[in-house]
Amino acid sequence: MKRLARYAAVGLAATAAHYALLAVAVEAGHWPAWLSSGAGALLGAQVAFWANRHYTFGHQGPWVPAWCRFHVTAGAGALLGMGLVAAGVHAGLHYLVAQAGATLVVMGAGFAANRAWAFRRV
Repeated sequence: MKRLARYAAVGLAATAAHYALLAVAVEAGHWPAWLSSGAGALLGAQVAFWANRHYTFGHQGPWVPAWCRFHVTAGAGALLGMGLVAAGVHAGLHYLVAQAGATLVVMGAGFAANRAWAFRRV
């Protein structure tokens, strides 16, 4: 439970970065919501990797292989999130509401994948 709580705290910081870039890209850059979601996910992934490596999982192994594994899971999560945002917006939801739903789905899947694979104890 301690790791899950830390993962959630890191997720809040990464999600804040994600949503900030999402909102700026949509509102100021006039990007499509699904593309803005992907850009935000990329930024959030960088925040999440470093914080999860040190704070959540205490990973001591080489960082490059962990970074690569993490970004496979983050990329899959970003694609899933982008699809969910596109579907939500297409269904008439505000892009931030669609993103909130996508965030919940991706967080659960991401925790399981990162714990089992990206930051596994060696």
